[in-house]
Amino acid sequence: MGAVDDFAQCHSYMVENLDPLTLEAFARFDAAFEAGREPADEGGDPRLFGRWAQLRLARGAEGGHDHDERVLRATRFAADGDSPWTAEDVRFLWEAANVLMIWRHTNYPELYRIPLAAARRLDHTDRRRILGDTPSWFHRDHRPVWETVHEQLEELLTEPPEHGPAGVVRNVIWDCDDVARTLAEKYGSRLADPAVLPLLRHWSAARPAKPSDRWLKTARTLLTPEAVGLIREILPLVAAHREKTIDHVAANGHEWQETVFLHGRTAVPVRGMVWTCELIDEPWVPQLLGDLALTCGTGIGGSGANCRSEMLANAAVNVLARRGGLDTVAALARVQVKVRKKTVLANVAHALDAVAAQAGLSRERLLDRTVPAFGLGQDGVREEKIGDCLVRLCADGPALRFVNPAGRSVKSAPQAIRRDPALAELKATLKELKQALPAERFRLERALIEERIWRWHEVTEFFLDHPVTGLYARNLIWQILQGPAGVPVRTDSGWELTDPRGRRIQPYPDTPVLLWHPIREAAEDVRAWRDHLLERGVRQPYKQAFREVYLLTPAEERTRTHSKRFAGHVLRYGQAKALLNQRGWTDLSIGHWDYDLGSQSDAVKELSGWQARWNIRITGDPEADGWGSASFCVSEQIRFHRDGQDAVDHYGYAYREGVPLTEVPPLVLSEVLRDADLAVGVTSVGLDEQATGGHEDYWHSYGFGELTETAQTRRDALTRLLPRLRIADRAELTDRFLRVRGDLRTYRIHLGSGNILMEPNDAYLCIVPGHDRETASVFLPFEEDGGMLSVILSKAFLLADDTSITDPSITRQLGA
Repeated sequence: MGAVDDFAQCHSYMVENLDPLTLEAFARFDAAFEAGREPADEGGDPRLFGRWAQLRLARGAEGGHDHDERVLRATRFAADGDSPWTAEDVRFLWEAANVLMIWRHTNYPELYRIPLAAARRLDHTDRRRILGDTPSWFHRDHRPVWETVHEQLEELLTEPPEHGPAGVVRNVIWDCDDVARTLAEKYGSRLADPAVLPLLRHWSAARPAKPSDRWLKTARTLLTPEAVGLIREILPLVAAHREKTIDHVAANGHEWQETVFLHGRTAVPVRGMVWTCELIDEPWVPQLLGDLALTCGTGIGGSGANCRSEMLANAAVNVLARRGGLDTVAALARVQVKVRKKTVLANVAHALDAVAAQAGLSRERLLDRTVPAFGLGQDGVREEKIGDCLVRLCADGPALRFVNPAGRSVKSAPQAIRRDPALAELKATLKELKQALPAERFRLERALIEERIWRWHEVTEFFLDHPVTGLYARNLIWQILQGPAGVPVRTDSGWELTDPRGRRIQPYPDTPVLLWHPIREAAEDVRAWRDHLLERGVRQPYKQAFREVYLLTPAEERTRTHSKRFAGHVLRYGQAKALLNQRGWTDLSIGHWDYDLGSQSDAVKELSGWQARWNIRITGDPEADGWGSASFCVSEQIRFHRDGQDAVDHYGYAYREGVPLTEVPPLVLSEVLRDADLAVGVTSVGLDEQATGGHEDYWHSYGFGELTETAQTRRDALTRLLPRLRIADRAELTDRFLRVRGDLRTYRIHLGSGNILMEPNDAYLCIVPGHDRETASVFLPFEEDGGMLSVILSKAFLLADDTSITDPSITRQLGA
């Protein structure tokens, strides 16, 4: 039996991929050993001899110390020699030693003699990368090994004093990622300063989920003004940091990639800095913690239901919760809008509830009262004189606008003020304003679908008169509870509501009001509002007047407990998941990794005391997807459950049965189906012939089929818009298409997918959507640039003047 044969009994993967030259050398050493000669005398590559000696320790592992003295001599010879060990050798030797240790080898000094000697030949970066968490693993799970080798390990992992302050910092946090390297190289001298270094070491002990009173007491003792300044500089770097893909190679040659935001050795001291913010009573702390929670709480790429670092996101939210006070609300509200991880959202909700309880308000009313105004006037503008220039911070945009000393408006800051601290402060405020605006839009749309009720004086004070929220609130339709509705109009006596017929309503201060929803209105009233807003040129922040309504159908009454209205659609999975996450859906996760658990999943949304579950299953070729996350998925049925009702069995699988759809409130049903329609309308492979993934039949049936409610709403908008357009005499609406007459051909643009067919033979015309100036100038009542309505109009303008098209990718198709 040779070294490979003995070792293979326990972990064959370590030796099954050895190359022929290595196996030949091992066989030579084995032959010498069995013949009674000293294997070291055989010559050859000393690195291969060291590997052989390490593996040969497998013989005798059962007895712990029962080794042939020649094996021990070989081990010592290899360790004491001057072998040119490489990182690959060290990785192999340590893994082999660890395998034998777990396999009841108890002669630890001999077992780790060669790995320790080989590691000494590497620099600190390689040692730390290879040894990783070995010290903590030994300390936690293998104390006898720890007691034997920890002093040598500590020596290996400690940089010598001549490496300076950067080395001192690296000895505490290592340099496992870009943030750690920045801390050592840029902040090394300040972090290694005696006034800060003890606190840095204390930060690196922030391993529990929450700080103890003792930890905070020690931090308070060690906290210095220098440390406060470093926290204010370092945490924004972490908030601006993004993930990075790292290549790995195992000892057996296996390669893989890992996407890492922060290494654990960096995240722990950063969490210590976050905890210390609880002790810093400065106005910049809540905003900074909110920025950090946003970055760490969102997923890879800035979206998704997971977190870049759930640990740091929760740490920041928990510190905001313990600080309390109204100044934390804006930061928590921003996190609530963007983050989708349930644990983080639960902490945010708990923090907001705690602050609300202190103020004697509900969470929603607390948010109403704490939206920052950023120093803006009621017109949404803040003016500041910086040097000889006038700078305007405008919420509508939002943007900074400049007026030079000559009184002319200019696009960028004049050279004379570009380094002025006052301008830097305004730029920081603009950044905060850009974050606050989508949060307010999200909050107002959520209030619509949750049917929140206010008193009229609350609406005027916290919405209509607010320079930020008012940008959106003033373009929405408000309704007196069970009464008339109108768009807000400011008068000398305050705010009134004006309906499409011009009638004005002046609610009393205590009159209960809510946001108008078309599901509660007659069809003629909805049409009147749509015409009125178009005539006035009112662009609403989200679809309200043009909002789709999804009423229960006879087919859904027959299926009783589930809806198949949006079943059977082939979607681009990653895009669909991201969109649903943005709309508040969670839990969706499918892939080729497990056909029992990964082949299907439920996307879950909670709304007004109800839980909707949309089943999504995997489709596509696992080989093409690399046996990872799915590229395509198929939508299935949607079910509803009351909050608190078990929607899953004791194995964690979702029940197929739901509450009868007739019991689901119409608005809840409508809003859930609206999200499903949106997901299908944006992510269906029926939108793109080039990305069908083998689903060509589905592409044709969806790309030119019957219109969904969203597409019907788009058709309704086009009915009103077409008479106003330059191409009105060349365009007409049919049941499913916008038909455009060019000089070369006549084209039919599908109102759901935007796909184009050319008459008379229905040839498909592929046009990649692009920005069109004329389309940009057309008033759209509810879709911003990039929406399907603007895509359809862009194609219509282009094709109405088809003789002017020069793009060869299009002209080739027109002449085919």
